Amino acid sequence: MIYSVTVKPGSKKGPLVVEASTDSPASPQLAVKNLTVYLREKPVDGAANTALVKLLAQHFDVAKSCVIIKSGASSRHKIIEIIGR
Repeated sequence: MIYSVTVKPGSKKGPLVVEASTDSPASPQLAVKNLTVYLREKPVDGAANTALVKLLAQHFDVAKSCVIIKSGASSRHKIIEIIGR
């Protein structure tokens, strides 16, 4: 499953995953779900990306190796793939 993730690093709300509601498209298999993730870690030396992978693995109950950052590793807007679901 592919997710569009907006990361909010350095947040006091975190760690928290909020799923945004979207309208169902014509092809649900190709749908991209939107998530907003609040992290306490700051984006220094990859700490936020590491925390993001760990948090999403816990949220979706998969191994950390099943969470792949497809694009946006240095951006707040990322495309994440969860395999093994």
